[in-house]
Amino acid sequence: MEAATVARSRKRGSGLSERRLAAAMVSPSLIVIALVAAYPIGYAIWLSLHEYSVRVPGLSRWSGLKNYDTALSSTEFWEAFRNTFLFTGISVAIELVLGVAFALAMHRAFKGRAVLRATVLVPWAVLTFGSGLLWRSIFEPDLGFANSMLSALGLPGGEVVWLGQQGYAMAVMIFADVWKTAPFMALLILAGLQVIPDELYDAAKVDGASAWQRFIRITLPLLRPAILVALLFRTLDALRVFDLPFALTRGANGTNTLSLYAYEELTANRLVGLGSALSVLTFLIVMVVSFMYIRFVGGNIRGLADER
Repeated sequence: MEAATVARSRKRGSGLSERRLAAAMVSPSLIVIALVAAYPIGYAIWLSLHEYSVRVPGLSRWSGLKNYDTALSSTEFWEAFRNTFLFTGISVAIELVLGVAFALAMHRAFKGRAVLRATVLVPWAVLTFGSGLLWRSIFEPDLGFANSMLSALGLPGGEVVWLGQQGYAMAVMIFADVWKTAPFMALLILAGLQVIPDELYDAAKVDGASAWQRFIRITLPLLRPAILVALLFRTLDALRVFDLPFALTRGANGTNTLSLYAYEELTANRLVGLGSALSVLTFLIVMVVSFMYIRFVGGNIRGLADER
């Protein structure tokens, strides 16, 4: 009798139960997600399992996993894999350090703080492809600002062809990415700083803790959830980098990445099956990294949130 009463109480004015009403409200979003995300991914997987004729449009044949075997056995794929993870590791590490420093500076109360916040966030507002073209012009060997400045100051590097040599080209790409996305990292970490109670710092000052001790004992532990979320976002974004190497070097001189390599095979070489296979492999690599973050880092975030 009580169960029937509860069941009747869960009915809405429309005659739907809470579960059916929730399903009805969520289903439009699920349909949109399926159309926007699931269908392109499924179609890319379908394309990667076929070979397509370059001369005859629409002519294809089933090839199974041949495109994946070709991709995984090519030296270009593993070179792009190495370049992608090298770029991701170095750029995200630098952005983390600068992001924490910028966030601490923007969090302090002083005259002109609003101007500082606006100035720091300006690079993040610039389109990535546009910033790539900007830094390409700056590092041009003849007309670029970088070589002219180094020569005027009498410093070494005034004759370096930055984007024409392996190692230097990767350094420029990392520098451009740090300039562009360190403010984004700072913005996420600043949000974490905003929720730390000031009473904790006041109590630490009363106990005689120095500024460094307060940073190590209070700020960093309480910032770990925000830092881990920022690292997750930036790592996944860096693994999919395309526009910077495309704008700077077109992937030459050790700057080819997984996304750019897939694009070149798909468009320039007209290898639809191989390019799709490379895109799917890139997607799987990003998914594996996401799973590792959620599996090994997500638990730490939840534990720290419970402690707080």
